[in-house]
Formats: sequence, C-alpha cells, structure tokens
Amino acid sequence: MTTTPTSIQLPASVELAPKYTIPIVLVAVSLPIAALQFWVGAIVGIFGLFLAIQTTIIKLEFTTTTLNVYRSSTLIRTFPYSEWENWQIFWQPVPILFYFKEVNSIHFLPIIFDSRMLRTCLEHYHPRSSAETN
Repeated sequence: MTTTPTSIQLPASVELAPKYTIPIVLVAVSLPIAALQFWVGAIVGIFGLFLAIQTTIIKLEFTTTTLNVYRSSTLIRTFPYSEWENWQIFWQPVPILFYFKEVNSIHFLPIIFDSRMLRTCLEHYHPRSSAETN
C-alpha cells in the first residue's frame, strides 16, 4: 500500500520546522554578485540576512481549522481555511514561494520552513479540489 500525503494522520496542530536554505543561498550568491555590482550584491545579502532572521522568528502552525502565524510565541495572524480559495507552492524542483488566496486577499510567503511538511499539512488540512489541480 502506498501512502499519499493526504492519507497520513497528523495531530490536531503541526508547527513547521524552520529551514534556512533560501537565506543561506541568498547570502552566498550575494558575495560574487557584490564583486561585480557592489550595491546589487549588498541588497541581495541584506535580503538574505533579513530572511534568516524571519526564519528564526516566524512560525507557522497548522490546526484543524486555521493556519496560525506566530512571531516568537505571540500569535500575530490567523487564516481560517473556510476563507481560502486555493493555494500553490511555486517552483517544485526547489520550492521557494508559498501562495494562498483567501476570499478577500492573497498572500505570498517565502519557503523558510520545511517544504515537504508544508505540502503535507496543506493537503491534509485544506485539500485541493480536482478543479484546482488542473
């Protein structure tokens, strides 16, 4: 029997582990860029450092009814699944951006957490309809 992400039993809430891949890559890439174009490299490097700090501070928690966003231990935003229209993880070879659309707004988040668990949680807590996957 094969196990699909939607058939995995998850607890009532799951906090995603941080993942520093994108910040590290941005800082590493900024160094050779800075050798060619200092200000462009500096901007890329600063953005990488900013994302590293965000990776440490921002936490995503999936519950049975909402996606919660925390800054350290303080809840800063709740996104009820009942208001979601769809979601997408961009660039599958190396996931870099998570998008979801609510009834009245859209949201983009860099993938600064475990992308596999993100997909598993999304498919478990807010499965896509067949119309969304086409």
